[in-house]
Amino acid sequence: MKRTLIFAAFASLLAAPMASSFAQDDIVDGVAAVVGRNIIKFSDVERSYAQIRLKQGAADAFNNRCAVLENLILSQLLVHKGEIDSVEVTDEEVNQYVDYYLKNDLRNYGSREAIREATGFTYEELKEQYQRMIRNNLLARRVEYQLTEDVTVTPKEVADFFATLPADSLPMMPERYELSEIVIEPQISETERDRVRTQLAELRERVIKGEKFSMLATLYSQDPASAKKGGELGFFSRGDMVADFESAAFALKPGEVSPIVETQYGFHIIQLIERRGNTINARHILLVPQVSPDDLLAARMKLDSIATEIRAGHIAFDEAARTFSTATNAQAGGVAVNPADGTQRFDKAAIDQNYYNVGIQGMDEGEVSNATAFKNDKSRDAYRIVRLNKKYPAHKANLTDDYDNIQNAALADAKQKKMQRWAKRYMETVYVRLSDQYKDCVFRNLR
Repeated sequence: MKRTLIFAAFASLLAAPMASSFAQDDIVDGVAAVVGRNIIKFSDVERSYAQIRLKQGAADAFNNRCAVLENLILSQLLVHKGEIDSVEVTDEEVNQYVDYYLKNDLRNYGSREAIREATGFTYEELKEQYQRMIRNNLLARRVEYQLTEDVTVTPKEVADFFATLPADSLPMMPERYELSEIVIEPQISETERDRVRTQLAELRERVIKGEKFSMLATLYSQDPASAKKGGELGFFSRGDMVADFESAAFALKPGEVSPIVETQYGFHIIQLIERRGNTINARHILLVPQVSPDDLLAARMKLDSIATEIRAGHIAFDEAARTFSTATNAQAGGVAVNPADGTQRFDKAAIDQNYYNVGIQGMDEGEVSNATAFKNDKSRDAYRIVRLNKKYPAHKANLTDDYDNIQNAALADAKQKKMQRWAKRYMETVYVRLSDQYKDCVFRNLR
């Protein structure tokens, strides 16, 4: 049921372009193909081919390179149409992505000089590469959307699509679960908030008196990712951080330490390291107020009491969720949503990540768990009870249990076929030339 979309390789560039993808690796560059006014370089083919080689090895190297080149040609056809039709992609859109990836590169490599050593490009050259790639990518995706936005599939078409799939190729669908939850997140006492502010004020005073901010961040900060780097966050722009943190950081001078700043994550002090244009690099120390053991015990006891009332039939689970839960899904009756895909179904991997200590896999449908501890999305302690609403055993894909998945696959297939028909027609109106190296390629979608 898995179908390869002809534009997937190009679209994936937007998801995660990194400076390492521009590394030269001794490629002797040249023009692999010309599409309209745009060229595809040998290095463009080799970078994408390298990703395939990592997964599949070096077997069938020529045909794999041809497949990569075909994807790139199809993508450039979209770019060409976007340019001819004056489809708008604003500098602001492009620069949002460029700034994000350059910031990531600086964080990963440490400096502009290190980026040049790793990639062979200066910082400004790399910026131009990103701008070109991202602009083309956004343009192609916008044109593809315009060409396929009217494509729909009827229930009969979904069934017909499913009927075309060979029985021995149908995937095994893993066991999946639908859940509801009731959460109680105890409030943090003012005494605990004062304790954290006092501790952070003492750390700030130690920095003012000459101790290294980075050393104290490593020892005390409760942001594990930045603490390993002495509290350093790397370069970021306005809009990248939560508002209060960002306002305090951008108001600082290099070396200056902020007053205590409160955000949804806890309390911070911030030191500005460097300012470059509209971006800054800063380090911080984060201390997170903790819920008291007594309040956590009270939350657990209350939830166990609610679970007993639900099991006895004195109150419905969804009603109890709307009445007692402090989570954002309370008014939806506590129905849990899988953060990985936005659906209400969880496979084993999603359960292990989000409900690892509940014992979902050993529960029966309708069963309600005891109260279990977890960290909420702000890394604060809370308790919850969980009901297993429905269990879908592992099975071969079928229309009854997996209609949504099959419908999505049928829709993707219909869009792909429309794009293939469009590409073949459009190829007749656009100048396309292949280098001698690729003249013997047999393309699947451009025939």
